Amino acid sequence: MPDDDRPSPDETRWRQVIARQKHADAPDFVYAVRSTGVYCRPGCASRQPNRSNVSFFNTPKQAQQAGYRPCKRCRPDAEPGQDSHLPLIEQACHKIHQSKDMPDLKQLSQAAGMSPSYFQRLFKAVIGVSPRQYGAEYRRQRLQANLQQSTSVTEAIYEAGFNTSSRLYENADRLLGMKPTEYRSGGAGITVTYALAVSFLGPVLIAATPKGICGIDLDDNPTILIERLRARFPKARLQEGGEAFSAWVSEVLACIEQPGRSLSLPLDIRGTAFQRRVWQALQDIPPGQTVTYTQLAAKIGQPKAFRAVAKACATNHIAIIVPCHRVIAKDRSLRGYRWGIVRKQSLLEQEAARPKPAE
Repeated sequence: MPDDDRPSPDETRWRQVIARQKHADAPDFVYAVRSTGVYCRPGCASRQPNRSNVSFFNTPKQAQQAGYRPCKRCRPDAEPGQDSHLPLIEQACHKIHQSKDMPDLKQLSQAAGMSPSYFQRLFKAVIGVSPRQYGAEYRRQRLQANLQQSTSVTEAIYEAGFNTSSRLYENADRLLGMKPTEYRSGGAGITVTYALAVSFLGPVLIAATPKGICGIDLDDNPTILIERLRARFPKARLQEGGEAFSAWVSEVLACIEQPGRSLSLPLDIRGTAFQRRVWQALQDIPPGQTVTYTQLAAKIGQPKAFRAVAKACATNHIAIIVPCHRVIAKDRSLRGYRWGIVRKQSLLEQEAARPKPAE
């Protein structure tokens, strides 16, 4: 067979991800997803990502050094076979995925051959949330996908496992950050103005809707920045900013270069009510200071929600201005930054070195 007909190493790995090959069937590698900031083993039961968002690493350590955090479902940072209960938890997750109505704790624990209390503790230790919380999050993700694909909002609601549309509309802000019809539109009817610039962190994309700045994104590749903006607003009209927008770009760049400088521009922060609470709390952290995820959770009045707080930080679309780089792990390590550990460290070092205000 000619060499040109052979798949590339990354293409071979991608096929193994699609096939969800386990450790025993596939070479030892991990794949990372830029849109979530998470890395997984090829056999992970999580939803298949877009190929354009996927990078491959030979070891979990390499993925973590690039700024990705381990998946709580497949635990790629653990040695294969370390947790003998992992297959049972994967089966429970699969059952949740396949059931139209959320299975209750008794059903899940009986299928695993455990008591409800022990199964609940084990599931939470492996996944990071309770089975009910996991099921609610999965339904939310399924609803998001269905709203983009179904022919009607009502159809999407019932396909996602919601028994009534009225209950969903009551909680739409918490689940989607907006009304289902608005989410389904994918940005239809909205003009998103953007510009590419360069900062000490590398290429930066600044985007705004008529309501205000909706995105500040960082990557080494400007093309990827534009692709991510298109994926976020698939039906919006994207236009490059002209002379009027250059003033906005200059102000954002000044805030990036000068920690503590106030941004006078409006923000269009799109997220659930919980996410917006976390992002607002982030803006209250002064430059040069850091907090842990646990401390941030306590700050918003939900001390036990530190994992949800970490996820909200990971889904922040407005880098630096919403300063999720100021949140660190309990052991003071710099992990969990969607734009990479190197950038996070550079930002914190820059803020630590800034002149102290005169008293």
